[in-house]
Amino acid sequence: MLFYVSKGIDGFNKRLGEASSLLAIPLLGVVIYEVFMRYVFNRPTVWGFEVTTFLYAFHYMLGLSYCERMNGHVQVDIFSSRLPPKAQAVLNLITYTVLFIPVTFLMFQYSWKFAWTSWLGREKSWTSWAPPIYPVKMLMALCFLFLLLQGVSVIIKQIRILTGKSDNQP
Repeated sequence: MLFYVSKGIDGFNKRLGEASSLLAIPLLGVVIYEVFMRYVFNRPTVWGFEVTTFLYAFHYMLGLSYCERMNGHVQVDIFSSRLPPKAQAVLNLITYTVLFIPVTFLMFQYSWKFAWTSWLGREKSWTSWAPPIYPVKMLMALCFLFLLLQGVSVIIKQIRILTGKSDNQP
């Protein structure tokens, strides 16, 4: 059962990360358009900077859980990489249980409160364009939830390593 939960979380976060990578295309388009308007026509847009900020925020936040899924976050594993797989699993279980899960949970909890307050107030940016920013804050909270779930998946995998079960079979 836990095997399927882990696989589901991994699959979701992998697809989410791959889809979010496509946000680089409109981000590039907006930057090119803004540079062109600013330096060729001397007519910068009022929305260009904020749209690039929002697109980059979406791209970055949606990539958090994908990066964790692909084991791409920075690690100092100079000592742990020399340990046998079961010892590595114990170390990972300890660090994920004591550090990763509590910190990520708190990040989700506080970002959710932050986003919910923004949503209730229909918060807008302070700029002259004044786009709504509550969707960005809500996405931030959801992305911390996805990261938290990916941490749960990692814990499940470490338990499977300790029990001697392969990742390829339930």
